Amino acid sequence: MSDSRPNVLFVLTDQERYDYSAPEGPPVETPTMDRLSSEGMRFSQAVTPISICSSARASLLTGQFPHGHGMLNNCHEADAIQPNLPTGIPTFSERLDANSYDCTYTGKWHVGRDRTPEAFGFSYLGGSDEHHDDIDEAFLEYRRERGVPLEAVDLEDELYTGEKPRNGDSGTFVAATTPVDVEDTRAYFLAQRTIDALEAHADGETDADGGRFFHRADFYGPHHPYVVPEPYASMYDPASIDLPESYAETFDGKPRVHENYCHYRGVADFDRELWAEAIAKYRGFVSLVDDQLERVLEALEGLSLADETVVVHAADHGDFVGGHRQFNKGPLMYDDTYRIPLQVRWPGVVDPGTTCAAPVHLHDLAATFLELADVEIPGSFDARSLVPLLEGGGDPAAVPESWPDSSFAQYHGDEFGLYSQRMVRTDRYKYVYNGPDVDELYDLEADPAELQNLIDHPDYTAIRRSMRERLVGWMDETDDPNRGWVPDVLERAR
Repeated sequence: MSDSRPNVLFVLTDQERYDYSAPEGPPVETPTMDRLSSEGMRFSQAVTPISICSSARASLLTGQFPHGHGMLNNCHEADAIQPNLPTGIPTFSERLDANSYDCTYTGKWHVGRDRTPEAFGFSYLGGSDEHHDDIDEAFLEYRRERGVPLEAVDLEDELYTGEKPRNGDSGTFVAATTPVDVEDTRAYFLAQRTIDALEAHADGETDADGGRFFHRADFYGPHHPYVVPEPYASMYDPASIDLPESYAETFDGKPRVHENYCHYRGVADFDRELWAEAIAKYRGFVSLVDDQLERVLEALEGLSLADETVVVHAADHGDFVGGHRQFNKGPLMYDDTYRIPLQVRWPGVVDPGTTCAAPVHLHDLAATFLELADVEIPGSFDARSLVPLLEGGGDPAAVPESWPDSSFAQYHGDEFGLYSQRMVRTDRYKYVYNGPDVDELYDLEADPAELQNLIDHPDYTAIRRSMRERLVGWMDETDDPNRGWVPDVLERAR
């Protein structure tokens, strides 16, 4: 008896900005992501639950906000709150594995030092790296076979925060041009491993119990360092790049940590020329990943799997790349890092070229994958399946009445320790609760660059009150441990 459930190909990029594949975004070549949008549905109001790699990826697996699963910061750091995702928490992948889905995985993991994808129902096919996971040496061996050892590569046009590190000097590697061929990059390698997995699924080599497949491909780009080969290294001319509107940031009326973070990341002295160089390399990295995604989609079609496979592309979170004069991410809950790309192609179900403006979260995909597989969604999930939205064709009238009109996100700190933040966002307004400093309120329609903090503006008193009420509602619904005292603080602050 044939299985009528769809296969799933899930492609997760690392630190990819929302606007680079959005219609109104800057001029970045993303034909494959654009193709997914034109052949499926693009979600215009998708956010990550947290802008930290390990935390966001743990939420994706568990369908929970970070305060639920406990991985509050990156697991590879010395001050990690949790070095591994705690045992006993239900994950979508284990449920799929238990229900006749062959789950395979390539690329970045970053959800634990010791518990790898195999502990969560996946067959891991390689592509990790030492900095985040050190799961295997598959990519290193691939480069050796091609005669390009990693340790022998001399980079060009290197860009660092501060001086290039020598003799213990500090400095973060931002961008460079690599002289290797495209075929020698990790992005190409991960795409090839994904194609190999698709071929194995098509040949029935992994279908031990006659089920369907779920393949997850986690690319390392466009996370810094933005190291790309030609033609991508010179695809975007720094002289032709317009810096984002939010580069006009003055930090006036903002939490003190915002300006401090420019110094913490080492970019306080970056000028327009340096930022343009970094942005050019970042855009080249995005286009490199996009072209590798095209290889994967072509293989899916060549194997006659496209019509029965749901393809999903998302990112764990975004990247500042000069937005608000910042680098990387941190305790700044701007759309640069919290808004994410999300496209879903589901042949025969999703109308091509549709857009959904309902607020959704990255970890809603955990519930979505289970509903696609006709598997019960655990009660522990703080996630809503996107299937009703996908079937509704982007029509606002088709959005379930119970669907929230806002999204919720949080932050707990990264390398430097804890820093409590909560965010609630509607299509027009954003409110950020900053435990140790001034709160933030932005009118996204009047000020899409989020330059003016309106938290004390008298004309926004009612908006501030309603957004705080939404925030408290989210904290109650998700059993946020801060709900015991934050609502009282906000009530007194009204």
